[in-house]
Amino acid sequence: MRYVIKVTVAIAAAVLIVSCASAPAPQAPAATAQSASSDRAKAIVQGGAEVGTPPAAPAPATQPASATSSDQPAPLPGQLTPDEQAYLQNYLARLNYMVYYNEDSKIDPKLAKVAVSQANRYLLEKLGLSVIDFDQIEKNKKDQQTAYQSETGGSIDLIQYLAQKFNADVYVEIDFALTSETKDNKYYASAQGSMKIYDTSTATLMGSVVLSSQTAFSPDSADAAATNAIASSVWIAMPKMIDQSKELLKNSLSRGVRYEIVIQKTPDSKQVSQLRRALAKKVREVEQVSYSPDTTKLYLYTFQTGDKVEDAIYDAGSASGLNDLRLVYSRGKSLTFDSGL
Repeated sequence: MRYVIKVTVAIAAAVLIVSCASAPAPQAPAATAQSASSDRAKAIVQGGAEVGTPPAAPAPATQPASATSSDQPAPLPGQLTPDEQAYLQNYLARLNYMVYYNEDSKIDPKLAKVAVSQANRYLLEKLGLSVIDFDQIEKNKKDQQTAYQSETGGSIDLIQYLAQKFNADVYVEIDFALTSETKDNKYYASAQGSMKIYDTSTATLMGSVVLSSQTAFSPDSADAAATNAIASSVWIAMPKMIDQSKELLKNSLSRGVRYEIVIQKTPDSKQVSQLRRALAKKVREVEQVSYSPDTTKLYLYTFQTGDKVEDAIYDAGSASGLNDLRLVYSRGKSLTFDSGL
């Protein structure tokens, strides 16, 4: 019986197609009866489908949902997320510079001040940055001696210590020599030297820019000619120094901005391990530099501000049982904590 029904459906379908193609006018009664028979056969085979109901159109293919930011794959090692890239660009645009001179060279302090003041003038007028002026550095060299010895034990240079304390990202050291002459009661001078660029956090020499001027002239005095030569050489070198420092720092910050974390009183190495693992969830990278029951030193690499780093350390301390962890003092990107143990 099943086979008969299938044949009937096939025949009925064929007749229906032919009749539709050849007779657009209303169907004859015979054709209508045959069509009704065909519909009944379809209903039996299809399990009671409604007579005369056209077949449903196929459902449109489901379009993949547009990816949201949370659906994006995590960046590959060495790549930065959009937020990290934005932080880095803003960080490089707002670098803090501390400019001083090479104290080991035989530079007249008055001319050294001219060089530093001209560099600071460029930072103020051209970039709109805050500066650390010459007199401020000189005063702190005297006032901070005790703190410098207490905090560092002389392990770093005093000028680097001050650069960290002033939260400078880049320390620039100016060194130069002067050539001068007098001719026809007129004074001439030229300056040659360098601007060395240091990463304040690591004291690493990142690069150097040539300092050079054309011969400067003054009808008044040799000092005025020397001042003009120094001012000219510094003003010419500053744009190159700025560009180079940004590019060098950008290359060195692929892991993130480095923060030095010192934790005093760490008798339990397992607890320090727990702290490291908790911190690794909050920053880009954690590196343990040293450990002893008295002190542990860590480097954190992240694209976050110092206050966010401090918050991350408190959160990680709570997660690892160091609930009384507290900041003792901070110097730039160096933070020292007491574990509370």
